[in-house]
Amino acid sequence: MVIWVWLIPVIIIALIVIVFIAYYNKFVIKGNRIDNSLAQIDVQLKRRADLIPNLIETVKGYAKHEKGIMSDVTNARKALLSAKNLPAKLKANNQLESALKSIFAIAENYPQLRANENFKQLQEELSATEDKIAYSRQYYNDTILDFNNSIKVFPGKIFASIFSVKERKFIEITAEEKKSIKVSF
Repeated sequence: MVIWVWLIPVIIIALIVIVFIAYYNKFVIKGNRIDNSLAQIDVQLKRRADLIPNLIETVKGYAKHEKGIMSDVTNARKALLSAKNLPAKLKANNQLESALKSIFAIAENYPQLRANENFKQLQEELSATEDKIAYSRQYYNDTILDFNNSIKVFPGKIFASIFSVKERKFIEITAEEKKSIKVSF
């Protein structure tokens, strides 16, 4: 009988410690997933930025008088590579996307450029990279959702406040990106 008097409090304390450790580890793992998914976005943005100089060189040979657009693309690429935080990266990314649209619009005026194998390959790689960026953004937001849910529901909310775990922000699209695209034929 004496053993039970000591054993029950020890078991209860051990269970409480295990629960605290489990929730702490859960928050760390989910936070690491968020950091990893954000790094994957960076990888894809860097990949796209690395493809752009080749694309510019290919287009330059055909569209010598389009220097302003080439300069815009180069400046947008530099801004993306030098961006330090997520909002700055997203802003620079939007500028780069706009500049790239201009490059592809140029290609419409030069049939021989559209037929160029290098241009086609770069265009396909950029398109694939854009898909990967979109997927990476979606995965990032999914990991944010999972993390935020785990700190808002009971008993996670209690442990989140104990460990000072704060909600993370989603990647949001800008007002400019929400505008509908006008297509005319």
